[in-house]
Amino acid sequence: MAVSVSRLAASGAPQQPRGDPAQSDSDSGPVLHLPAPSEPWPRPYYFEDGLRRVSPYFYTYNTWCKERWRGRQLVDVFQSEFRDRPLEYYRAAMESGQVAVNGKTVGPHHILKNGDLVSHTTHRHEPPVTADPIGVIHEDDDMVVINKPSGVPVHPAGRYNYNSIVEIMKADRGPNFTPRPCNRLDRLTSGIMFIAKHARAAESLGAQIFQRSVRKEYVARVIGKFPDGEVVCDQPILQISPKLGLNRVRANGKAARTVFKRLAYYPPPSSSSGSRQGISEPTEEPTTEGPEPAGGRKADEGYSIVRCLPVTGRTHQLRVHLQFLGHPIENDPIYANQRVWGFDLGCNDAEGTLNRDEDVITRLSRMGKDQVADAVAYYDDMVDDYYKKKAEKMSGEVCALCSTPLYTDPGDQELSLWLHSLRYEDAEGAWSYVSPLPAWAMPPEGTSGPTQVGGMEDLVGAAGAAIVE
Repeated sequence: MAVSVSRLAASGAPQQPRGDPAQSDSDSGPVLHLPAPSEPWPRPYYFEDGLRRVSPYFYTYNTWCKERWRGRQLVDVFQSEFRDRPLEYYRAAMESGQVAVNGKTVGPHHILKNGDLVSHTTHRHEPPVTADPIGVIHEDDDMVVINKPSGVPVHPAGRYNYNSIVEIMKADRGPNFTPRPCNRLDRLTSGIMFIAKHARAAESLGAQIFQRSVRKEYVARVIGKFPDGEVVCDQPILQISPKLGLNRVRANGKAARTVFKRLAYYPPPSSSSGSRQGISEPTEEPTTEGPEPAGGRKADEGYSIVRCLPVTGRTHQLRVHLQFLGHPIENDPIYANQRVWGFDLGCNDAEGTLNRDEDVITRLSRMGKDQVADAVAYYDDMVDDYYKKKAEKMSGEVCALCSTPLYTDPGDQELSLWLHSLRYEDAEGAWSYVSPLPAWAMPPEGTSGPTQVGGMEDLVGAAGAAIVE
C-alpha cells in the first residue's frame, strides 16, 4: 500500500479482538478483528551470526481510495496495482478480512468509492542486515554526521522496515528522536550521511545540496587497471526497468557527468612481481597466465581503488559509468554480473547491441529467486571463496503462520557493495567531513599502498574543464 498509518505489534501471536465481535453491517459484513494499533517498543531486534534480525510481526498498510479506483471492484484494483503476491492470495485475504475497507470485511467484489480506507494486514518477515553499528563522525545540536554501514537501507521500503537507518537510530536514541536524512545512499552503499535533528537543519542542508554548493566524493573498488589521470565520463543514463531499478548508458537518457581518478592499482597475486603493490602511477601490465574469457578479459585482472566525483546525481550513476568504462565495481550484484551481461560486462555498449534491454531485464529478474546472484566477475585472494558462501534466495519453506515464502540469509556479497561515500564538503570551505577508507580499499595484507586520500582539487578542476569544453 502507498501509505502506512499504523503498525501492529506482535511476534506471530494470535490476533486479539477489537471492538464488539458481534457487530456487523448489512452491506459490508462483520467488523474486522485486528490487534490494537501500537508501536512495538523496544523494537523486536535480536542479533545472531553477525546479523541484526527482526522477529516477524503484524503490520497494517492503509491507503485512501484513489480516484482511478472509484467504481471498481476491490479484487480488480489489487490485481492491477499490487503484484507482489498472486491473485489467489489477495482473494483469500479479502474473504478472511486481512484486506478490509473502512475496517470491515467486504469481500473481493466490493465496489470502491471516494473516501474508502483500504487496509492490508500482513505478517512481516524482514531480511536481516549487518550487525555493524552506525558510526558517528560528528554531532552537534542540529546534525548527526554518520558513517552508514553497507547493506542497510536508509528509509523503510519494500521488505525492510525496522531494519533501516532511521528506525535503528530511533531505537538507539529513544522514541522521541526523529531522524531526518538529508542525503541519499543506496542500501548497499556505505559512508557519510547527514541526519538532521530538526526540520530547520534538514531544510538548510537540503537547500545547499539542491543548489550544488556541496561537493561529494566516493571511492570504489573496480575490476582491472583503471586508466591513469583524471577520466571524465559524460554518458547519459536511462532507466530501462523501474521495477528492477536497472539503468544503463543510452543516448536518449538524462545528462550525467562523473570524474574518476585512480588512487591505487593492485595486480593479481600471481603476477610476475611476486607481490602486490598499490600503484598510483602508470605501470607495466600484470603478466598473469591463464585462460582469457570471451571478450578479451583476463581471468584475473587485479583491481583498482578509484576516486569518484559525481557532477550530476543520477540513480546508479557511478555504477553505470564505471561499467561503461569497462571497470565495474568488483562485487556489484547488478553491473558486474556475468550471468546478466556476459564477459564484456556491458562495456562500451551504448546502443545495446551486445545485450538487448529485454534480455538483460529477463536475466536479472531471475537473480535471487531461482538462482544465486553471480555478483563477482573476477577473483582475487579476498573473494576466491565467493561461490562457497550462501546467498539469499527462496528457501522453499514457508511461514507456518502466514504461508509467506521464506528466504535464506544473504551472503556477505549481498550485504556489501565496494562503493563508499568518502567525503562531503562545502564548496566555499565552510565545512568538510571525511570518513576513513573502508577495509576493502586499504592495501592487501603484506603490500604497500595509499591509506588516505588527498584533496579534491584535481577532480574539481577536471570537472570544471569538462563543463567548459
